[in-house]
Amino acid sequence: MLEIGSIIDGKYKILNKVGQGGMSVVYLAMNERANKQWAIKEIRKDGVSNYEVVRQNLIAETDILKKLSHPHLPSIIDVIDCEDTFLIVMDYIEGNPLSSALKNEGAQPQEKVVEWAKQICDVLGYLHSRKPPIIYRDMKPSNVMLKPDGNIMIIDFGTAREYKSSSLEDTTCLGTQGYAAPEQFGGHGQTDARTDIYCLGATLYHLLTGHNPCLPPYEMYPIRYWNPRLSSGLEEIILKCTQKNPDDRYQSCAELMYALEHYDELDHEYKKVQNRKWKTFLATSILAVAAFASAIGFKVAETSASKNSYEQYIKNAVSATTKEDRIENYRKAIYLEPSQSTAYVELLNRAFLEDDNFSQDEAAQMIGILGYKGQGSRTNESYLESNDLAYEDFAFQMGLAYYYYYEGKGNPSMSQAWFEVASNSKKLEGAKVERSKRLGRIAGYYASLNSSNKAGDSTTTYMDYWNDLTELVSGNLVEMDNAKTALIMYKEMVYQIGQNSLKFKSSGVSKASMTEELDMVASRLTTDIIPENENNPEEIRGLKEEIQENIEWAETQVDIAFSTSGGGE
Repeated sequence: MLEIGSIIDGKYKILNKVGQGGMSVVYLAMNERANKQWAIKEIRKDGVSNYEVVRQNLIAETDILKKLSHPHLPSIIDVIDCEDTFLIVMDYIEGNPLSSALKNEGAQPQEKVVEWAKQICDVLGYLHSRKPPIIYRDMKPSNVMLKPDGNIMIIDFGTAREYKSSSLEDTTCLGTQGYAAPEQFGGHGQTDARTDIYCLGATLYHLLTGHNPCLPPYEMYPIRYWNPRLSSGLEEIILKCTQKNPDDRYQSCAELMYALEHYDELDHEYKKVQNRKWKTFLATSILAVAAFASAIGFKVAETSASKNSYEQYIKNAVSATTKEDRIENYRKAIYLEPSQSTAYVELLNRAFLEDDNFSQDEAAQMIGILGYKGQGSRTNESYLESNDLAYEDFAFQMGLAYYYYYEGKGNPSMSQAWFEVASNSKKLEGAKVERSKRLGRIAGYYASLNSSNKAGDSTTTYMDYWNDLTELVSGNLVEMDNAKTALIMYKEMVYQIGQNSLKFKSSGVSKASMTEELDMVASRLTTDIIPENENNPEEIRGLKEEIQENIEWAETQVDIAFSTSGGGE
């Protein structure tokens, strides 16, 4: 480490240490000849395991910054490459990172965040306008310094890169998980300006809600899920910024900047006020100009009322030609009659689950709709809760959506809270209550099977797991639900036997019991599942064939488990 009071390169006097990261130390230094303070970032060779890689990244960082000139970017003054250390002399930025504000104060005021967002957007737009464009790729609160005058500075260009139009994808995956866009990981394509827009959206989400996307629940809900007083317009902006598909985000910082400058005009309340003003103007005009056409006026009013009725929105959703229109009509129906369950259930099953995939974005939209308050103090969910049976049935449907369909593969842990609501129902039909109890317990097993209590003992056994699984698939599932749900449950059962046969065996489940369950599934596939009787025969036939193949795999896994030393029948 540099010594306090030492002179570097004959002109920079080290005054004190002002910061330390994982691989560097930052000092405040004074150029006494110029009577000006600078920051010196020191990276020591013995401080990092891959020093040469780090050194090359730093050279790239300094090369990028040397070409730039922007009021919200620090300037690089000097680079000193010594034998055992690398020093970067740059503008000293007085202030603290936004991550400190989050740590000390929690969620930040909306008006401040919008102002910071516009400044950041201006910086990113400048970077993207370079020839070639510069993609920052690591936007997060800790890389944004807030100065005493309220302005921000962007720091740390270690992951920035120049955009190469001839490249199909990035060769390295850099960025901070949680804030990083999907294309930054796993070879999903080359990062571009839209990558920075995603990272900025994730940063705004953290600043506005106080919830770090890097921490559980590892997903970004609509911001008003956490704070209903936040702007619905700003919520729409962040949702658009953080779309998984870059084509669905804002395509440039200029487009995003315009949205930020007019975010209040996107608010539901603003739209309602404007709509009321327009309706008032229209009504006045009609009365003044066409008073003689009262009969026609009544007819128009009647038609308008019909179109805005709950039932009409449901009909519009069913006949909609696009998924977006279907969702919007269900949303309007819910906002009109939040205590009625039909629109919620159909939105889930006919819109979000039409492709057998309950995506993160769709889940976020549903949570946002449930949490919407409109002009009152109650959420849509609270209105629905007042209708016990409707809410409990919806909770059951949400549990199934998370359990079997979330992100295409299901997430039992996220289903547990919904199944708990349904399992405590006094009005829901018995089969659904019982399934909710068992699915809820199975969801809990995913977290507890591999955990121990303070004494070191397992808190759950695979025998408990087995008993609930077998009870869950007992009886004629097609009669209890439908062919598709039955197939999904059979598929899960077969997979668990194949995946956990050795653990089931160790817990006391016999080979005969496992084989019996696989035989039962095979028999049900033949007797109960008739694709020709279903509306979607090809889909049912495909699922059926997949499970039949999986049964062979599971039988092999059971044989292997019981062929090991000490394996009993």
